[in-house]
Amino acid sequence: MKGKSALGLIRKRDRMTLGIELPLDNDWSPAGEARRVADGRPRGVPNLTAQTDLIHKADDLGFSAIWTRDVPVFDQVNMGDAGSVYDVFALLGFLAGVTRNVALGTAAVVLPIRHPLMTAKAAASVDALSGGRLILGVASGDRPVEYPLLGLDFEARGQAFRDAVAYLRAAWQPGGLPLNGERVPSLDLLPRPAQSSIPLVVAGQAQQEDAWLAADMDGRFVYPESLEKLVGQAGRWADATAGRGAFISAFHLDLLSNADAPATPIRFGARVGRKALVTHLRALAAGGVDHIAINLRQSARPPAEVIEELASDVMPALTRKPAALAA
Repeated sequence: MKGKSALGLIRKRDRMTLGIELPLDNDWSPAGEARRVADGRPRGVPNLTAQTDLIHKADDLGFSAIWTRDVPVFDQVNMGDAGSVYDVFALLGFLAGVTRNVALGTAAVVLPIRHPLMTAKAAASVDALSGGRLILGVASGDRPVEYPLLGLDFEARGQAFRDAVAYLRAAWQPGGLPLNGERVPSLDLLPRPAQSSIPLVVAGQAQQEDAWLAADMDGRFVYPESLEKLVGQAGRWADATAGRGAFISAFHLDLLSNADAPATPIRFGARVGRKALVTHLRALAAGGVDHIAINLRQSARPPAEVIEELASDVMPALTRKPAALAA
């Protein structure tokens, strides 16, 4: 895939694309909560028993990406969310082996808590194993407990993030590895990424100025917001990057069986019928949003059913009209 970017898997001129955010269960629904209690799982620890089968289904049915999170420590008191459970790069390696079509995205790897050499090595390995499908979402981290556990300064994470980005960019290119401010030609990073450079997408602000993000990032992944806020953010990002940067957000979906049901807001998304969902997504696409990562944790219906309906009845309706295409 040299010369191509995995962003092309999620950023299409003629349509908005959809992905799936892991963990892939519906534990935050009433039925899911009852199962969690019956299983004896702590609140915040997902049910992963069907996840691999559901990932296969999403990959086969035309979803554009699978997104995973980086949560090294399960903080039951302050966060109550174990994320994707597995180490993010171990999980990405597994996903590279069990998928063929989807982009593999992170939302997001916390750069300052890892040495950038090890991050560069792990990311290049995933990219090579997946045939160039990695989109490396990166962040500075919003869980302060991780920093003291690792003996790191939480307040220094902004500079550490910038330093890590510079290191990654250099390490993925020929010419040797950085050492004491100089590149040493005899030191190399193997494997090389399948892509000419792995795209970096910032999640959140990462303690950076907007101008720096626009210059140094290939895309932006923002928290779910109202239609008006997302369209405003997408427009500002497009202006700042001259249309170069991808714009991505997430949506927590409880898709109702009644296709005509109107939308009722839930945290980070909506309980909604198919027709109103299509209307909302089309408005986002017209406003410059390239890709939405669907989270099904609040779904009352089985995730397999929802994935099938999204593939058969929602994704085909997300084509952009010619007037909405980027120049």
